[in-house]
Amino acid sequence: MFLVVTNNDLDLLALRAAVDELPEGFPPVRAHGGVGLDPEGDLPDLEDVRVVLVRLLKGRAGWERPFGELVDRCRAGGIALVATGGEADLDADLAGASTVPAGTVAQAHDYWTRGGPANLAQLLRFLADTLLLEGFGFDPPSEIPAVGVLGDRPHDPSKPTIAVVTYRAAVLAGDTLPLEQLCDAIEARGANARAVWCYSLRAEADGSPPAALALLRDVDVIVTTTWAAGGSVHAGDAVDATATRFAVTEAGAGTGPDGAAKGWASPLDELGVPVLQAQASTGSFASWAEGDGLSPLDVALGVAIPELDGRIIGPPLSFTEVVDDGGDLGVSVAAHRAVPDRVARLAGQAVRLARLRSTSPADKKVALVLSAYPTERSRIGNAVALDTPATLVRTLAALHGAGYPVAPPVAVVPGRTEAAWPADAPATFDDEGHDVGAPGNALADAVMARLAEGLTYDRPVLSPEQLALAAGRLPVGEYTAWFATLPQDLQDLVTDSWGEAPGDVTVHDGHLVFAGIDLGGVVVAVQPPRGFGEDPIGTYHDPELAPPHHYLAFYRWLELGFGADAVVHLGKHGTLEWMPGKATGPSGSCVADAALGDLPFLYPFVVNDPGEATQAKRRAHAVIVDHLPPPMTRAETYDDTARLETLLDAYAQIEALDPGKLPAIQGEVWDLLVTSDLASDLGVAEMPDPDDFGAMIGHVDGYLCALKDAQIRGGLHVFGEPPTGGLLVDTVLAIT
Repeated sequence: MFLVVTNNDLDLLALRAAVDELPEGFPPVRAHGGVGLDPEGDLPDLEDVRVVLVRLLKGRAGWERPFGELVDRCRAGGIALVATGGEADLDADLAGASTVPAGTVAQAHDYWTRGGPANLAQLLRFLADTLLLEGFGFDPPSEIPAVGVLGDRPHDPSKPTIAVVTYRAAVLAGDTLPLEQLCDAIEARGANARAVWCYSLRAEADGSPPAALALLRDVDVIVTTTWAAGGSVHAGDAVDATATRFAVTEAGAGTGPDGAAKGWASPLDELGVPVLQAQASTGSFASWAEGDGLSPLDVALGVAIPELDGRIIGPPLSFTEVVDDGGDLGVSVAAHRAVPDRVARLAGQAVRLARLRSTSPADKKVALVLSAYPTERSRIGNAVALDTPATLVRTLAALHGAGYPVAPPVAVVPGRTEAAWPADAPATFDDEGHDVGAPGNALADAVMARLAEGLTYDRPVLSPEQLALAAGRLPVGEYTAWFATLPQDLQDLVTDSWGEAPGDVTVHDGHLVFAGIDLGGVVVAVQPPRGFGEDPIGTYHDPELAPPHHYLAFYRWLELGFGADAVVHLGKHGTLEWMPGKATGPSGSCVADAALGDLPFLYPFVVNDPGEATQAKRRAHAVIVDHLPPPMTRAETYDDTARLETLLDAYAQIEALDPGKLPAIQGEVWDLLVTSDLASDLGVAEMPDPDDFGAMIGHVDGYLCALKDAQIRGGLHVFGEPPTGGLLVDTVLAIT
């Protein structure tokens, strides 16, 4: 009898097909393991077993103790043990533990590596003849290409093309149903689909591009279920790696003098296309549906590592389900099965990204969404560390310059008559790093004033004046029809808190009404509050609080009413990523997934808060565009501390030239320490004796020096504008 032990479900799927190809009279074949192979589990029964064939992805580390016991029992019982790993290169540790000649292990590994049911059947025949002297005959391993295209799908050159990439092993094992369903969904949405399979998207061993790259050069978007990051850090480029690959930055990827990418580099970077990561989960649909996200293994391999390559984190495509109780193999066989609504979401996101690439700027519409934290008129556009008004005007000017149909805000700012482009793009700092009040700053103030005059969402009911300044409206009927299509548990979550659709928040004359300024191809909108009450800040990050109907309707209006091709949340402090739902692998019942739908989502975010940015990436398929924190400078001294510094200088001179006058200046110093509360800060309860006063002066002087040198923010950052002059020097000093 043959016993096949593996920690890969695809091996079992291929083995099931291989056994059907074996000749009559072939020894029985049983299997053990799969992806759930227990690292601490008991060994399978070895009675009547003559050959044990082991294949462990990632080596013996995941099955260390049982594997050691298996080796001992095989050696003691005279059982042939053939152990190999899951990589292209032979695993020396596993090969060395085998009880058969090294040449036999190498040949077995060659069969496994080439893959597929046919090669696996020939592997079993090879071992039967070589080790058991059965005489069934066998063929050498057959060559199967490392990469290829699955099926022959139609291609229309007038449509965008989306490549769907999966592992070669999945294709050889016949585990392709989710892949084919995703391709069908992409084609149903008007794009070309190309199913590509490969061994890996990593660079080849010699550093050359992966073979699959040749099949991806003409695509607009890549959707991949492959796990491992394709990136690598080149020697000497550690600093560049930090700056260029852990996030998309304002300045773009780091490049060398020849324009070549430096630092952390993925082989896919040269294609210049969005890469959407889909999860082919190792767990079941039931465990995901009942839990709060993907398993730790799925998060590590299918989310965290791909994030290092800058991939957009999409929803799960499929889950591992038992498709056969095992029959003669003695172990259940699992394969991936897709979830229909997740297939639709993934296809929709991919096609929207592809259209974003193929649509000219003149035909695109973009929504720039400002936060309001908390929900107050004075807090519109409140983003952490970002000068949102200046950034907004700069972004509008940049969009206009790139060919987007953006009307100058002159049309919506009362009393504004001069042209807004391009003179109003703010140049915020002079050579010394000081704000010089560029024309764009005045325009930014005027635009923010206009936003504050309109809807500010600080109360559910609007005045006639606010209604007149609304950026847009969504008919109640359109919203309620869409709301009825949501999963029932999400509908219940919202209606339990806010009543039946459409609720009563900013509903007027049969429409839900939204705040902002419509500039033609761009709308500047204000994100609605996620709740009302006495503690708006407390509700802001409440993971259990359902949003009002108006909140969900806002994002539907952006897509259906305004017709946005993409949404941009302008700066950290949005609420979408904090809504109820799974932490990873969102379902249709997750608020962020339902609200955004398929819309491409970009999120400028302060670089020094990767934790909250990760929330947005994993829960709302955000593309994070990191921006610098505010320029750093020294605190220096001012007011009482500056006066105290002057007194200390005088104290030093008097002490050296005229000590008799020290008591008078000691009294002045002490009075200032008390009135400024610095005595309390320094822990000095009463004025020291004259003999001890000098020691306290040294203590005070050290405190002031530390205070002066303390790093503080020098204003706010304007997106796309690095610090200059003195602020640049201070920022570099702060970093180093």
